[in-house]
Amino acid sequence: MATDSSSAQAVPASSGLRGQSAGSTAICTVGKAGVGLTYRGYAIEDLAAHSSFAEVAYLLIYGALPGRAELDAFQQRLKGASSLPKPLEQVLERIPPTSHPMDVLRTGCSMLGVLEPEHTFQEQDRMAERLLAAFPSMLVYWHHFGATGQRIDTESQGDTLAEHYLAMLHQRPPDQEAGHALDVSMILYAEHEFNASTFACRVCAATLSDFYSCITAGIGTLRGPLHGGANEAAMELIRNLKTREEAREDVLGRLGRKEKIMGFGHAVYKISDPRNAINKAWSRRLSEQAPDGYLYEVSDEIEAIMQREKKLFANADFFSATVYHFLGIPTSHFTPLFVLARTAGWAAHIKEQRDNNKLIRPSADYAGPDPRPYVPLDQR
Repeated sequence: MATDSSSAQAVPASSGLRGQSAGSTAICTVGKAGVGLTYRGYAIEDLAAHSSFAEVAYLLIYGALPGRAELDAFQQRLKGASSLPKPLEQVLERIPPTSHPMDVLRTGCSMLGVLEPEHTFQEQDRMAERLLAAFPSMLVYWHHFGATGQRIDTESQGDTLAEHYLAMLHQRPPDQEAGHALDVSMILYAEHEFNASTFACRVCAATLSDFYSCITAGIGTLRGPLHGGANEAAMELIRNLKTREEAREDVLGRLGRKEKIMGFGHAVYKISDPRNAINKAWSRRLSEQAPDGYLYEVSDEIEAIMQREKKLFANADFFSATVYHFLGIPTSHFTPLFVLARTAGWAAHIKEQRDNNKLIRPSADYAGPDPRPYVPLDQR
């Protein structure tokens, strides 16, 4: 017997919890008055201009900007935590080179949790530092082994996590500007309040699960194209265009066909994304030395068209695409780089959730059939 849906209530349109508070946090503010981003009270513009990613990660995880001695000790601990255990390297070698790099980080995180489990919550700071340092090594070890069969050294290279990643990726020390550009990008991506992946981490943490499971929940959530991946999609569009004229014709054609242009608009910001201006300035700066520096002009034209035609502003993902491209980073690494940075924010939220925990269990508006009698199988 078919289900009678005539008595079912109308299914409400999903709001995705937009505009609803799901808790309090002292870590980050997003989109106040339609614009603005602060980490523990510090404006993102100031942090990007004057801090390093290590300082920002320390701020998020430990609650205050570090002094010189604290920063030096923190950076030394990160350097010491970059090497991967042999069993983890062996797992990474078994992951097919055609796999999605986000699957690599998700699997690597789970395996590290097996090899170096969190026995008590008193170990959570060490877990946070270990994953911050190990994720770049996991990603690039798998990248090189899958491409060439080369087993690279994952001991710390360079003074920062950005330099470590770039040095492993290109197998040579990065120049100072490249290291600085990626470091700033990691600052911009380090935290963003109750976004989907962070909320997933907090939901997992609220069950009193282990640190690795919470981070894995974040990675799995960020893997979805409605959360991560916008800069990858933007790069796929941008890379095939060479002039402002080509960009104008292509994008207007896409808009005429009702195609979505990734990297524009935001669920929280209503006026502008404060990270965009910083990324755009770096894209322009790096383009001056890039053989395909015209991609900055292409991006600038697309931004102007989207503002004029759709009244949409570029978000953090749009110009980060060309920043990463000019740094020689494979497009498939764009979303994993998000993980490398956001682990700092995820860690801060896991700690905050644990400090004042209550199981996160929202209610749902039922939209199914009214109560009805059960029908035996032979009468259906």
